[in-house]
Amino acid sequence: MRRVHPTAWPIGALLVGYPVWWALGLGGLAVIVLAVPMAAILWRRRPVRTPPGFGLWLLLLAGYLLSGLMLGEMPPGTYGEISEGRIAGYAMRLALYVSMLVLVLYLGNLDERELPQLTLVRMLGVLFLTTVAGGFLGLLAPGLEFTSPMELVLPDWVSGNAFVQNLIHPTAAQTQKVLGYAMPRPEAPYEWANAWGSNLSVLLVWFVVGWWTYGSTGRRVAAVVLLALAAVPVVYSLNRGLWIGLAVAVAYLVLRLGARARLTVCAAAAAGALVFAATPLHSIVTQRLDKPHSNDIRAFTVAATVAAAGHSPVIGYGNTRNATGNHNSITTGKTDWCRECGHPPLGSDGHLWHLLITQGVAGAVLYVAFFAGAIRRYWRDRTPVGMAGVLVMILVLLYMFVYDALVTPSASI
Repeated sequence: MRRVHPTAWPIGALLVGYPVWWALGLGGLAVIVLAVPMAAILWRRRPVRTPPGFGLWLLLLAGYLLSGLMLGEMPPGTYGEISEGRIAGYAMRLALYVSMLVLVLYLGNLDERELPQLTLVRMLGVLFLTTVAGGFLGLLAPGLEFTSPMELVLPDWVSGNAFVQNLIHPTAAQTQKVLGYAMPRPEAPYEWANAWGSNLSVLLVWFVVGWWTYGSTGRRVAAVVLLALAAVPVVYSLNRGLWIGLAVAVAYLVLRLGARARLTVCAAAAAGALVFAATPLHSIVTQRLDKPHSNDIRAFTVAATVAAAGHSPVIGYGNTRNATGNHNSITTGKTDWCRECGHPPLGSDGHLWHLLITQGVAGAVLYVAFFAGAIRRYWRDRTPVGMAGVLVMILVLLYMFVYDALVTPSASI
């Protein structure tokens, strides 16, 4: 990468230094920490330029502030009372919204001399390599976890919150019985296995642009090898949303690229499919597709989320809620005689559902409008970076049905 101007150091610290933040227990929260110096630099550089669609994000933020008035309310079909944990989760999400606003403004006010576009793309490519390395760590050392410095300094009532705990406690993998037997799903250096999948697919786009499209012969050879290696944790992640996203990315490239580049993509996809079919990896995919164990859970939580959100459709409830019962039982949570009765919080099965329960229909519409507007504005940009950016926005809208985009995935787009 080219040497960058000193004012670009927060971006490098966030993307290239992400493994350090993860080890400190600040992986998903690094953008909050770095938003402070970014805001200070922006203040000194006034006037600050705002990007198109900036007003929509401001409205989204304002709506989330308003939704805080509903933190003490409980929609029918849910249980629990307002607690310090609920307030802490709301405050953390609010800080993430504000930090993302600062990050977008900061990037938009750095010129090509301070942070060349290709340098930024390659920084994102470095984070892709970090993600792949984290995937192998999850497969080779699935039991790896440790207490982070962040856990040690936070009070128990904050660190004990389930949402906060996922963010500050580093783990290499989630071990689940998706295929009927215990199997690790990579999540390092992120907070959930699904976050690993969504980040990898988005960062893959920028890796290809930086290492293949604008790469030397050596970089291109290395890119092919690295992408082949990445296929291993991609398959073993058992992440169907990730697989669908990769298929959508290939279809997008076939649709938008010129004839010669289209042939290259098709040839690469065909070669990859042949190699994949000749390895044991294909049996893992087949087993995963034959065991859609999470479908019933998702169907229950989505239906319950929509029903709960219907009682406060405009501003939502500020934070997630727990539903009474689950897809198997009318009991609430786990008991000695029903270990399978636990359920994820409402709004945790996709950012669209998260927006509905926390900010109502208004929040969901503003979020979709922000990214759909970006796609419309840049659709005619035929440069590699422009087309990659549109693809990333398409993936954001696709993943909002299955992934939460408020923590690390938002920072990588």
